Amino acid sequence: MRQRIAIVTGAGTGVGRAVASALAVEGWCVTYVGRREAPLVETAQSVDPAGEKSLVVPTDVTDAQAVGALFDQVVARWGRVDLLFNNAGTGAPPVPMDELDPAIWRSVVDVNLSGMFYCMAAAFRVMKAQTPRGGRIINNGSISATTPRLNSAPYTATKHGVLGLTKSGALDGRPFDIAVGQIDIGNAATDMTQRMSDGVLQADGSIAAEPVIDAAHVGRSVAHIADMPLDTNVLTMNVMATQMPYVGRG
Repeated sequence: MRQRIAIVTGAGTGVGRAVASALAVEGWCVTYVGRREAPLVETAQSVDPAGEKSLVVPTDVTDAQAVGALFDQVVARWGRVDLLFNNAGTGAPPVPMDELDPAIWRSVVDVNLSGMFYCMAAAFRVMKAQTPRGGRIINNGSISATTPRLNSAPYTATKHGVLGLTKSGALDGRPFDIAVGQIDIGNAATDMTQRMSDGVLQADGSIAAEPVIDAAHVGRSVAHIADMPLDTNVLTMNVMATQMPYVGRG
């Protein structure tokens, strides 16, 4: 069997680290992408000390040219791209939208939506041209892609936008054997969800702690989807803490 080549954005911490590690354990060659080099190197070395199946490429996904150069570097190293886990994302302070700094709005849109689009577009360019043709893209959508929290306008709006990108990509990718899907994660234990244990604002205005799950479960879920043949797509998958508020945020 030929080598399978993956790109994971936001790979240095949290969900990205869990997914990159799960893919590496399954034998994938993994490109670790993020803004900070040190956590990317740490993640890569934790699962591939020899570096034979690892490539670390610090990249700002909000820079379309940098994203294009990233994909070119992966192709130069391994010849193709079989999987993009499109994961890099950021949040915003939980404030009412009329109190939100427009600069924060723009920064969240730049990372969560534009960055996702740039990576998808670059993946399409490579996957359409390579032989064998095609590949798989899995976007990190979050359950906020369908159900918002209070005071979360930037994050919720961008994650709703990611769902639109996923659906558009799934349709546009069909003629080229590109399967595009999305994983919607609820309360995986990462630095971003640390506040859940201390208590977060609920839909009824109360403050309550919320359960979390080990991010490794998300990693295994993505690896499972990635192992499927390209004639099978998982358009959306939800992986969440069983007891967390979700349906109606209750």
